[in-house]
Amino acid sequence: MQWRRVWGRQWCVWGVMAFSAWLTPVHADVAIQGAGATFPSRVYDRWTARFMAERPGPSIRYQGTGSGDGIRQAKARTVHFGGTDNPLSAAQLAEHKLVQIPLLVGGFVPVVNLPGVKPNELVLSGEVLADMARGAIATWSDPRIAELNPGLRLPAMPVVRVVREDKSGSTEVWVRYLADSSPAFAKAVPISQKPAWPGETLAAKGNDGVSNLVKAKPGSFTYVSYDRVVKDKLVGVRLRNRSGQVLSASEAGFRAAILASDVYRKGDDSASLLNRPRPDAWPITSTSFVLLDARPKGMSEADWTARFVYWCFMHGDELTRGTGFAPLPATVQARLAGRLMQIRGPAGELTKFQ
Repeated sequence: MQWRRVWGRQWCVWGVMAFSAWLTPVHADVAIQGAGATFPSRVYDRWTARFMAERPGPSIRYQGTGSGDGIRQAKARTVHFGGTDNPLSAAQLAEHKLVQIPLLVGGFVPVVNLPGVKPNELVLSGEVLADMARGAIATWSDPRIAELNPGLRLPAMPVVRVVREDKSGSTEVWVRYLADSSPAFAKAVPISQKPAWPGETLAAKGNDGVSNLVKAKPGSFTYVSYDRVVKDKLVGVRLRNRSGQVLSASEAGFRAAILASDVYRKGDDSASLLNRPRPDAWPITSTSFVLLDARPKGMSEADWTARFVYWCFMHGDELTRGTGFAPLPATVQARLAGRLMQIRGPAGELTKFQ
């Protein structure tokens, strides 16, 4: 596909590259710190290791602490880049002098711990999940679950809800999906990175925390990133999407969601990827972003941070292959080099991102 061709992306950014080509990167021993969204944290670990191997000089570390913390630390300048699954508005970016750049697209998957139920065997819908999440469906043998799973033996055991205890962009994406699927849920649970869930829930920190808790608690379910489902061998479910098709989560499903959204049609990288009306689109798909200081006091760390981000999206197709994530369309990636040029030092100097 056109949006997957790296050469197309490189031609689109050629003007920006030519403008900054005269800037020669200065290698220095600097320590770059990132923190925030746990959704892409394992991929970021892989990327930072490869970048440091290819570009000796900087030390780059990313800590998955949750989107809320990533936003907070980016605003406070306690990290060089913050990760978030929820984009800030143009007004927020201007107020806090931040530059926002999307890096990849992935999906969230409901996972369960049910005796006798195998991965991709249980089928659920957005409406049923919403009722489970707000406590309106209390047992796994409920007729609404059984109707979606004829022939599957469902245990008559309580539904145990496992949620994030930290402020989480993953949670906000999950809540937005459920609210879009169910008016009753939208009334009961506010859109938030840390909502007040009705009734009793179990809570843990981060994607890894909730997945470990579900593995230890029979009858429980939660929401985690697709890469963790694959690598940790969790019991993911299939979902009925907006087009009425029943799908398993996949990188192809995330790409289909992109193609059915304004991210692809209009190049709007903050557009929603949830519940896209396409038969092969995974319904809980989301973009993950990084936040950078637009007015850094020192340029050494800012240069290396920008180089890392530029390297990531210039190698997007290659870097996301087999990770459980999908690259952004070339039409979106082509504009991102220009966004790095919004970063200016104390004397108005441009960042050296190549």
